[in-house]
Amino acid sequence: MAAGAAAAAPPNERRWWTLAAVCGATFMLLVDVTIVQVALPTMQRTLHASFSDLQWVISAYALTLSALLLTQGSLADRFGRKRVFMAGLAVFSVASLACGLATSAGLLIAARAVQGVGGAGMFATGLALIGQDFRGKERGTAIAAWGATVGGAVAVGPLVGGALTSAFGWPWIFYVNVPIGALTLAVSAWRMVNMRDPGAKRLDLAGLVTFSGSLFFLVLGLTRGNDDGWSSRPILVYLCAAALLMLAFVTAELRQERPMFDLSLFRNPGFVGVSIATFGIGAGMFAMFPYLTLYLQNDLGLSPLQGGLRLLPMTILSFIVPLLVRPLSERLAPGLVLGSGFVICAAGVALMHMIGPQTGFTALVPGFVVAGFGVGIANPAIARIALGVVAPERSGMASGISNTFRIGGLATGVSALGAIFEQRLGASLHQHLGHVPAGLTKAVAAGGLRAAGTLVHGAPAVVTAARASFVTGMQDLFVVGAAAIFGGGLFATFVRSRDFHQAVWQPPVMPALEPEAEPLPEPAG
Repeated sequence: MAAGAAAAAPPNERRWWTLAAVCGATFMLLVDVTIVQVALPTMQRTLHASFSDLQWVISAYALTLSALLLTQGSLADRFGRKRVFMAGLAVFSVASLACGLATSAGLLIAARAVQGVGGAGMFATGLALIGQDFRGKERGTAIAAWGATVGGAVAVGPLVGGALTSAFGWPWIFYVNVPIGALTLAVSAWRMVNMRDPGAKRLDLAGLVTFSGSLFFLVLGLTRGNDDGWSSRPILVYLCAAALLMLAFVTAELRQERPMFDLSLFRNPGFVGVSIATFGIGAGMFAMFPYLTLYLQNDLGLSPLQGGLRLLPMTILSFIVPLLVRPLSERLAPGLVLGSGFVICAAGVALMHMIGPQTGFTALVPGFVVAGFGVGIANPAIARIALGVVAPERSGMASGISNTFRIGGLATGVSALGAIFEQRLGASLHQHLGHVPAGLTKAVAAGGLRAAGTLVHGAPAVVTAARASFVTGMQDLFVVGAAAIFGGGLFATFVRSRDFHQAVWQPPVMPALEPEAEPLPEPAG
């Protein structure tokens, strides 16, 4: 029954309900990456959070999401995709409620880490659930709907976050997840079928511990570097621990019979190239959004809603451009498309360097437009290459690895860019003032001019220096971000057409998967 039932087409109505549940969960999951960034300045003032606290609000979520993504995929193989999806959705929804109820930065960071645990379960199973229920042309339609959901979440996240924060307060960016999660859970329980891989018997515990530990110590070292000193013993211990745990992870995966991270995929130059490129755009582009938000609200004085609206030229283009350029990009060499998208994106971030102490939002517009266009080209190319250069039966793991590099790049980039920003800000303040009042650098980094004015009782010379230094720090971030994106784009040269197993990817049919129970009968009438 297993193979035949898995291959049979499911009832029409049930599979569309599955698609609706997956798209709803994906939208909620990805909106939560961008929606939080717009609310960071308001959170800082309400919770009296430090600059490193703001970094951890983003990094804690990205860290657990990236560290557990492949593990959750392995659990789905063993216990079934529906079970892992629903468990992740339940954890994410409860953690969202805890985020909204948080009364301190520490509690919020802890709840965000739990959110990432649930998000990993949702993200790891979404495409697989679509792949198991759809066949033929309908599968392409379902994947297109899922892709549009991903793009739409990125596009409207800043606007939704700004609107909710301005109208109701920052906790509502988390509360809104609770009813959506409950509705999606009900649909999942009602209409999804649990399918698993009978061959999946063991969890790769060694891989989980070493990989997540390595990421944690790397982010911790980058976040604490300015406070403890980059040559201090704690920072050296953190960074050495990250390196040793990564080495242990590689060793563990090479010895595993069924590793969660199959290193043999990296024998393919194209997969190496797209993986490193994906990390680069995560660290250089998507990790830039929290600091852009701090600039728009803390330096330019915009409200959360106004700040979210200002980001629309970039986010909307990243959604529209893939639809416009798809016919052309499919006729060109994939490596050329990927490299072009990265070069354009890097140029856009570099253009943002034109801001100055006396400029307003309009100085960012050219960079927003160019970067949005580049992201719109790069994102579909990443998915096409990551899944096209591996055999069809490996596409599930390839997708998980690609997402791990993207979210891991985000977590690392937020910490690294924050360290650079704070260091450059402090150096510029010292250059302008000679003597920097105690706590001024951290106050300006987290709270901008308003915090600086409060700390020094509105002293004009200090406020002027704070604004100039804030802009100097942002300018350096744009240079570093552009370099990271361009560096990642160089690895597009690794991608060769002969490395592809298929020109157009579709999720594979997996006859080894078996349903735990028969599909529910269709309602009469």
